[in-house]
Amino acid sequence: MQNPGVESARLTRARGGGERSPPRCPHELYFHKLLNKREVMEKNPDQRKMRICVATCNRADYSKIAPIMFGIKAEPEAFDLSVVVLGSHLIDDYGNTYRMIEQDDFDIQARLHTIVRGEDEASMVESVGLALVKLPDVLNRLKPDILIVHGDRFDALALATSAALMNIRILHIEGGEVSGTIDDSIRHAISKLAHYHVCCTRSAEQHLIAMCEDHERILLAGCPSYDKLLDAKNKDYMSIIHAWLGSNVKPEEYIVALQHPVTTDIKHSVKMFELTLDALISFNKKTLILFPNIDAGSKEMVRVMRKKGIEQHPNFRAVKHVPFEQFIQLVAHAGCMIGNSSCGVREAGAFGTPVINLGTRQTGRETGENVLHVRDADAQNKIIQALQLQFGKRYPGSKIYGDGNAVPRIVKFLKSINLKWPLQKKFCFPPVKENISQDIDLILETHSALAVDLGGTNLRVAIVSMKGEIVKKYVQLNPKTFEARMELILKMCVEAATEAVHLKCRILGVGISTGGRVNPHEGVVLHSTKLIQEWSSVDLRTVISDTLHLPVWVDNDGNCAALAERKFGLGKGVEDFVAIITGTGIGGGIIHQHELIHGSSFCAAELGHIIVSFDGPDCSCGSHGCIEAYASGIALQREAKKLHDEDLLFVDGMSMKNDESISAAHLIQAAKLGNTKASSILKTAGTAVGLGILNILHIVNPSRVILSGILSNHYINIVKEVIRQRGLASVQAVDIVSSELAEPALLGAASMVLDYTTRRTY
Repeated sequence: MQNPGVESARLTRARGGGERSPPRCPHELYFHKLLNKREVMEKNPDQRKMRICVATCNRADYSKIAPIMFGIKAEPEAFDLSVVVLGSHLIDDYGNTYRMIEQDDFDIQARLHTIVRGEDEASMVESVGLALVKLPDVLNRLKPDILIVHGDRFDALALATSAALMNIRILHIEGGEVSGTIDDSIRHAISKLAHYHVCCTRSAEQHLIAMCEDHERILLAGCPSYDKLLDAKNKDYMSIIHAWLGSNVKPEEYIVALQHPVTTDIKHSVKMFELTLDALISFNKKTLILFPNIDAGSKEMVRVMRKKGIEQHPNFRAVKHVPFEQFIQLVAHAGCMIGNSSCGVREAGAFGTPVINLGTRQTGRETGENVLHVRDADAQNKIIQALQLQFGKRYPGSKIYGDGNAVPRIVKFLKSINLKWPLQKKFCFPPVKENISQDIDLILETHSALAVDLGGTNLRVAIVSMKGEIVKKYVQLNPKTFEARMELILKMCVEAATEAVHLKCRILGVGISTGGRVNPHEGVVLHSTKLIQEWSSVDLRTVISDTLHLPVWVDNDGNCAALAERKFGLGKGVEDFVAIITGTGIGGGIIHQHELIHGSSFCAAELGHIIVSFDGPDCSCGSHGCIEAYASGIALQREAKKLHDEDLLFVDGMSMKNDESISAAHLIQAAKLGNTKASSILKTAGTAVGLGILNILHIVNPSRVILSGILSNHYINIVKEVIRQRGLASVQAVDIVSSELAEPALLGAASMVLDYTTRRTY
């Protein structure tokens, strides 16, 4: 009777089709898997629209979120958009800026008055509490699939907290950035609550990864506001300048001032604001000054403005709010911008507008050359000097924060999210020390992994302990057909799992090492070379997990060899190394900064298929001149058969049984006994491996190369000689070593399971 697990795998394989094309642009690399999922979603006509709720708290975050809202609204067949307005949007003193949302023709589903007036530390806390009280009713009514939250405001923290506790997925815009004040802490707290991240710069992306966020859920898109502002300078601007500053004001002859309180040092920030106003009065240029935001300390800053008569001063125009489209025109054509707003270090850079950044509020932000920092503005004279240096200058435009294509990337990313995926987010923690505490289960039974190695010749299953000891191993020839192979895998796994009970081994999961290109996230063999036939689009994870009721990990055998060295071998504690495994074929894996590199389409470190000759022998991959065509066990067997057919293989001391087939072992034995032709073939094979490794050294520059497998000892000296003769001086000192592990593929398969149990997410 046909095993139902095999039939399931066969059907999955049949549906798999051909190989998927790689991502088209660098920003899609991290989401190759997500976009593949999207293909399935788009083929399903019954897929319901995704309910997206956008919450906006103030004029600044709406300028960043509005382009995304327009992008979502433009695709009503895919999304159902709802809008929640809260915070300073609804306060008259701050311009009732909710009206600009209505003017943009968005329906507002909920207006929440969440601000407790007082503009001090206590009122900020009370405002967060009030928002937490009001938000659950709104979220229960709207039932969004995803809540989009922007930035680092205290209102946004309330939004993220409410959504996280109500099991609503959160997409955080502009996480990972660094600045001063309490905003840093709030921004990073929201990032920890968020399930998905859209960041603006490469540094922000790296910060999120360093914070242990899953890099597959991070999109490097750029700042959404750049989609509007990059072409803003080409539009009509004179009427806007005249409307806000007067008909006699010309471009680059006025200043835009925007300064907010620093909540961690209110007294100092108010004093700095007073010095800024004195400097602007003395500098005697027309100035558009915006009122500060609603943070603690803003009330004191407004008092300073009124004490100095700024609202009545002929050189000043004091306003609560300017629509974003007009504001960026004013910034683009200003002679200078001064203050501590993020707009100065972000948006102004796109136009090359000179900026004076005051104090510590934006400390850590990436800036262009247009920004002059006055970090300790403790004297009016220092600010005046900065104004004299910057006013009227023009700088080259900077695109640090975006290229104007953020919204299409974000919309595409939203479409790729599969709402059936588990809601619980995972964190990618760095390696941790072994846990030395004791547990009764550890005393009574050995925590182990079931490791499977699918090679070109043999199929092996082993029970592997936490320390890397092979408790028991099972070996069979790898069948040539798909059905027979799946039958044998399941049979051997069930047998090993059953015997593990008698051996007092607790199986924590199954790790599978296989030849071919593998999608480790899905547990699917995408396709294989001729070494393993009928082995494309095979879902190994589902079949084996359903049969054994255990979690299953799958990866390429070369990658597994690298994982084995990282956990148990000569790669332990080494930050950057390359492992090369020799056997029936040639494979390898690259460890960079302690992590395995898979590549955008899961074919990184296909070291056996590095081409070392234009006209070399045919390879099983369909090309020719590959390392594998020279140095694999199959290649050596081919050359041994040629020598045998010409009666040039056997020398004195060699013998062969009647039923024995010619193999690579005969070639190696002949070379050891003085057969010069056999020795020449081995030297050519070793040279091919050496040239491939030399290419790797010049590209990846690891600190160590580890050769493993049955042929490694025959190649290592030749490899070292090739590097000595042909390598650049900078790679001569790289450590080339032979592995001390007897079973790298099995141990690597086991390490995927064992790393997970020690909370190192694989």
